[in-house]
Order: sequence, then C-alpha cells, then structure tokens
Amino acid sequence: MDTYEQTSSKDVYPGDSVYLFYRNPHTQNVATLQEATIEPDPHDAGKLAIFLFDTYYPLSDEFVFFKSLEEAEAMYNDYFGPTYE
Repeated sequence: MDTYEQTSSKDVYPGDSVYLFYRNPHTQNVATLQEATIEPDPHDAGKLAIFLFDTYYPLSDEFVFFKSLEEAEAMYNDYFGPTYE
C-alpha cells in the first residue's frame, strides 16, 4: 500500500477545497469521495469547520481529508478498489 500525505487541520484555510471519504449513513458499505470546503465555524467563533452537504462539522485531525483529488482517489482505490467511469 502506498503512503499518502493526509492534510492536517493546521494546513487549511477558509475557502480551501478538501476531499474526503463519505459513508452513506443508511448503507454503511457505500463510500464515495466528496468535495467539501473549509469555512469559519458558525457555532464556535475563531475555529474552522468542514462544510459538507449543508452541514458544518468541527474541523479536527480525526477527519482524513486531502487537498488533492488525485491523492484522495488513489487512497480510495487502495481501500475500496478501483473506480470506473
């Protein structure tokens, strides 16, 4: 398995796009790559949040996310198998 450079919460700024794995809450064996943005957290002044599907998630290093779609796709393919277009 390859080594990937996970983006740290300290390496992102408001307006940045990030890519992360998103599991369907109704079907846990389904995961997709989703683009999200880094935004100021409206619930915690001075902190950042991941904005995904009209929801703010407090930014922490517990999230695995990447600034590069290519790197996110490579890791996704290693874990879930190749994607087909």
